[in-house]
Amino acid sequence: MVSKFYQNVLALDFTINDINKTPKILPNVTLGFHMHDSYLNERMSYRTTLDLLFKSLRFVPNYLCGTQKKLIGIVGGLGSDISFHMSDILSLYKIPQLAYGSFAPEESDRTPFPSFYRMVPNESPQYMGIIWLLQHFGWTWVGLLVNDDDSGDYFLHALEPLLSKNGICSAFIQRIKTQGRLLTISEMDGMSSNMYLPFMDRKVRIFVVYGETLTIIWLGTLMILAGDEFQEETSVGKLWITTPQIDFTVMGLITSWDSEIFQGTISFEAHSNEPLGFQAYLENIKFHWVQGDGFMKGFWEQAFQCSFPDSKKPAKADKACTGEEKLKHLPGSVFETRMTGHSYGIFNAVYALAHALHAMYSLKSNHRAQVGGKKLQWQDLQPWQHATAIAMSPQFEDEKTAQGPSGNESSLHQFLQGISFNNSAGERVHFNDKMEIIAGFDIMKMAIFPNSSFIKVQVGRVDPNEGEEFVLNEDKFTWQRSFNQVLPISVCSDSCNAGYQKKKKEGEKFCCYDCDPCPEGKISYQKDMGDCFQCPEDQYPSRDRDQCISRIISFLSYKEPLGLSLASVAVSCSLITALVLGIFFRHKDTPIVKANNRDLTYILLFSLLLCFLSSFLFLGQPGKVSCLLRQPTFGIIFSLAVSSVLAKTITVVVAFMATKPGSSLRTWVGKRLANSIVLSGSLIQTGICAMWLTTSPPFPDLDMQSQVGEIVVECNEGSVVMFYLVLGYLGLLSIISITVAFPARKLPDSFNEAKFITFSMLMFCSVWLCFVPTYLSTKGKYMVAVEIFSILSSSAGLLGCIFFPKCYIILLRPELNSRDHLIRRTY
Repeated sequence: MVSKFYQNVLALDFTINDINKTPKILPNVTLGFHMHDSYLNERMSYRTTLDLLFKSLRFVPNYLCGTQKKLIGIVGGLGSDISFHMSDILSLYKIPQLAYGSFAPEESDRTPFPSFYRMVPNESPQYMGIIWLLQHFGWTWVGLLVNDDDSGDYFLHALEPLLSKNGICSAFIQRIKTQGRLLTISEMDGMSSNMYLPFMDRKVRIFVVYGETLTIIWLGTLMILAGDEFQEETSVGKLWITTPQIDFTVMGLITSWDSEIFQGTISFEAHSNEPLGFQAYLENIKFHWVQGDGFMKGFWEQAFQCSFPDSKKPAKADKACTGEEKLKHLPGSVFETRMTGHSYGIFNAVYALAHALHAMYSLKSNHRAQVGGKKLQWQDLQPWQHATAIAMSPQFEDEKTAQGPSGNESSLHQFLQGISFNNSAGERVHFNDKMEIIAGFDIMKMAIFPNSSFIKVQVGRVDPNEGEEFVLNEDKFTWQRSFNQVLPISVCSDSCNAGYQKKKKEGEKFCCYDCDPCPEGKISYQKDMGDCFQCPEDQYPSRDRDQCISRIISFLSYKEPLGLSLASVAVSCSLITALVLGIFFRHKDTPIVKANNRDLTYILLFSLLLCFLSSFLFLGQPGKVSCLLRQPTFGIIFSLAVSSVLAKTITVVVAFMATKPGSSLRTWVGKRLANSIVLSGSLIQTGICAMWLTTSPPFPDLDMQSQVGEIVVECNEGSVVMFYLVLGYLGLLSIISITVAFPARKLPDSFNEAKFITFSMLMFCSVWLCFVPTYLSTKGKYMVAVEIFSILSSSAGLLGCIFFPKCYIILLRPELNSRDHLIRRTY
C-alpha cells in the first residue's frame, strides 16, 4: 500500500463522521461506507465494482441476496482509466459515480453517462497554466515525460500546439510505461537506457511530467538503475513541473537515493482547502480507533516503519508498533497532514451526495404527504428511482429547497446536477453543465528537507472562472542551490539582444537559432525578435540598431557656418557690384564708360547684382514661394546677364567690321542691335521657365533617404528635364558669347573689351561645367550649397574679369581714361 494515499481513506472517514454528527443534513440517518482497491488493474476494477453492488455472502452478479446495505453512490477512482472501467458497470444501474481525479478534456467525451460526475475540472485550464508558467519564466526548451497511454496521447495532442503557438519547443518527448503491472529488471533497464540521452542535455533544465499516481516512483527507480552519472546530471540543475494526477509518493517508498532530485518541483494540483476540524482529526487518530479498517494496519507499519507483534508477515523493522504513534510526526514524503486536492475532492463528493440525498428525501416526503400516502422511509430511497417531482432543477443551499413546476420525473442525479452548497471550508460547491465541479488548480512549489520530509507552498492559481485566470506570487519562489538560487534558464539558444534577429538553424526546431545582426537600415528593439524592421520614415536606426531615433530637420540655414559664409559672400559681392555700378554711373561721361554701349554696362551690372541676391532664395528652409522662384529667377537673371555679355561682344565685333569701307554692317551699329539681343536672349529663357512653372512647377519636399539621421527639406524640381533645359540654354548663350569673343580679343584698340569678355566667359563656362557632376554627386543641403557657390563664383567671374580692369583705370589711372588714349591707330 502507498502510505500517502491513505489520506484519501481518512478524508472519507472524516467526512462521513462529520455528516453523521450534523443532524440538519440527514436526520436519523447514519451514513456508512465500503472501500475497495482497484489494484491498478482493469480486471480487478470490474470485479471490485461488482462486489460493491452485489456481493454479500456469495457473489451473484445482478442479484441482491440478503444484503441490507443501500448503495447510494460511489466515490472514485483516482485515475481516468479506472474511473471509466467502473463507469461501464455503474452507468447500467444509474448509480452516481463521483471521480476525484482530473481528466483530459477529450476524455469527457468518453463519459456520456448521466451518472458520472467529476470533482475536479478537466485539464484544459491546466494546459494553459503550464504555458503561462513557462512563458512567465522564459523557459522555451523543455522536456516532456508522458504516460504511454490514451491520457498521454490526449495531453500531447493538446499541449504541443499550444507550445508551438507560444514560442516554446519540446526538446524531447519520452513516453513512460503505465505501471499496471510490475516490470522486469530488463524492461526497466531498457527504459532507463532510453531516457538517458535526453536527460544528459544540459540545455534542458525544465521537465514537464504528465503521468499517474506512481509515475514519480518509477522515475526515481529508473534514475537509480541508470547509474551515478545519470543521477548526477538529473540532480544538478533540473526542475520538474508535474500535473495533478502525480503524487510525490517516491520519498516514502524509495530511500536509496537523494531526494534532492525533486527539490523545488512545481506541481499543478486540484484545488484544495482545509475543512474545519480536519487537522484535529488527523492529529488524534490512534491505531486502536479503527480496528475495523482493513487498510490501517498495513499503512501504520509502513508509515512508521514498525511492526505489530501479531503480524503474519515478517517484520519490516526492528521497531515494534505501539499504536500510539502520531500522524503529525510523519514526514510529508510519507503522509501529508495538509488536505490534498484529491482528498478535498472526496470531501466535496460525499457532501454533495448527502445534500442531494437530503433534498431528494425532503421532496418525496412532501409529495407523499400532499397525496395522502404513508410516510417515506430512508431505506425506501434508491438512486435510480423516479417519482413525480415538484422541483424541475433543484438548487440547494444549506437547508433550503427551491421548488418549481410539477409534472416532471426526477432522480438523485437531477438533484446532484443542480446541487449548490457552501462546505465547511467556506467554498461554494456546484457542478457545471458537463457535470464537472467548478474550480481551478493550485500551483504548488515543493521544498525538501534533509530528512526527506517536505512542505508544499502555494505560489499561484489557475482558475478560468475567476477574473484573473493565471495568478503567480513570485515573492514565494525560491530557487535551489543547483541553480545558485537564481532563476534557472532552459533555452536551446541564448537570447538574441536588441539589434539582432533570430536565424533558424537548419534541420532544428524553431527554438534553436543563431543571432544575426540586423541588416543596414533595420532595427530590433527587443530580445529574441524573429525579424528586424524598418524605422518609420521620420526616424532612423541607431548605431547599435536597437532603436529608432527621430531624424533632425536639415536645410541650409543662415545659422550654420556654411550658410552664414555663403550669405556673407553674397552680401559682399552685392555691395561690390553696387559700388561698381555707382562708380560707372558717376563716371558715365568718361570715354571708358561710354565705350561698348553704356546702357549694356548698366544692364549687365544690374543683372549681376540680381545674380548675387538670387542666392538668398536658396538659403533658409524651403517654402512654397521660394521653391517656385529660386530656379526660374536664377535662370532668367543669368540669361539676362549672359545676353548682355553677348550683346557687348557682338557690338564690339560689328563696330570694328563696320569701319571697313563699303561695309553693310553700319546700319546695325547702335543700340537697336544690342537691345534686340538682350531682349530676345532673356525672353527665350523666360518662356522656358513659364512652361516649367505651368507644367510641373518645383515644390517643397522631404528627402529621408539621402542623409542618415536627417530629413532634408528641399525643393523638388518637379521636372528635371526642364531644370536641365534652363541650364542648357544658359550654356548655349555662354558658348555663343565665347565663340564670338574669342576671335575679337585681338582687335586693335587701346582697351579691347573682347579680351575681358573672353576671360570672363571661360571662367563662367568652367564653373557651370564643373557644377553638373558636382551637383549630381552631392546630397541634401550640400547640393544647394554647390549651386549657390556656382552662382556666386560665376557672377564674381563676370564682375571681376569685365569690370575690375575698367575700375582700375577710372579710379587709379584716370590719365588713361581719355579720348586720345582710347583712339589708337594701327599702322
